[in-house]
Amino acid sequence: MARKKGSSIHFFLLLVVMLVLIWSLIKPEEGYRVLSMETLPSVVVLIFLISTYNRFRLTTVSYVIISLLVILTFIGGHYSYSRVPLFTWIKDYFDLQRNYYDRFGHFLKGLMVIVIIEILLRKTVLLKSKTTNFIALCITLAIGALYEIIEWASTKIGKEGKATKDFLGMQGDIWDSQKDMALLLVGSILSLFFTKILYKKLEKSR
Repeated sequence: MARKKGSSIHFFLLLVVMLVLIWSLIKPEEGYRVLSMETLPSVVVLIFLISTYNRFRLTTVSYVIISLLVILTFIGGHYSYSRVPLFTWIKDYFDLQRNYYDRFGHFLKGLMVIVIIEILLRKTVLLKSKTTNFIALCITLAIGALYEIIEWASTKIGKEGKATKDFLGMQGDIWDSQKDMALLLVGSILSLFFTKILYKKLEKSR
């Protein structure tokens, strides 16, 4: 019964994600090139998770985190990260120098460390420990760094056109990548305080 209930929640999360994806495809603000650059990694992750669902099923905690992060990228892809309306309003209202949606997104991506911990516990010989948490933290930062490298590479391949600049989203800040990584680190460390929720779910699934 618990497994069936979990499957229903997972299906609901997938439905919500797909609806947001469909919405993001309708007249994206900066065109389909920017949209594809922003959302392609998330689409690949979704396809992989769906194709492996029956063979390797994550906990609901991980699926909620993945759904949240994927939805963030779809919203960012639809508007481009530097033009998300809510954060543009916040920028104007508080007289800020930039739209902080991308910073907010990198901070929340720290939640990814919880998903990585689950995978390490279930697919390796590692046990619940500070060492496992540290390894997961390093992997999370490595993934974040890889994405920053991809953004940088896009400026060279794309000859720094408008679509490439929208994808890069620096908004005039030369330290954009470093600040993004710093927020990812802070978000990851704070997320480690919620690993007890994951551990409880893993115990129930055994």
